[in-house]
Amino acid sequence: MSAGVFTTPRPVPGRLVPALAGSALIGLALPVFVVAGWPLGGWTLAAVLWVAGQLFAWMLTRLSLDAGNLAAGMRGIGTSFRAFAIGIPLVAVTVSDERVGIAAALLYALAFSLELALSLVSYFGTEAKA
Repeated sequence: MSAGVFTTPRPVPGRLVPALAGSALIGLALPVFVVAGWPLGGWTLAAVLWVAGQLFAWMLTRLSLDAGNLAAGMRGIGTSFRAFAIGIPLVAVTVSDERVGIAAALLYALAFSLELALSLVSYFGTEAKA
């Protein structure tokens, strides 16, 4: 792999397919939680945080990416804030009920990892800008 693959700009990939894949994973996990006897509170927390995170990310995509635009900086700050906004409730719930918090954190991490992997494949799978 050449070093140019990381420095060559590419168009921003669509978020729909990765977000839907993560959402499908969350939805398909419900029967697994029920059958396995895992805490449904963990599934509920992960699902609520997933939806809230996706809505926040959708709002951030509405901000402009033009150079020198304040909205572009806010988009970057908002993306970092999203991690804290998801992580704080997960930690708080884990402190109060370990089983629920760990179940929620693992499910959210799996959905996020799937979304990230599909986003990276989509990004690096497109032709570089000329």
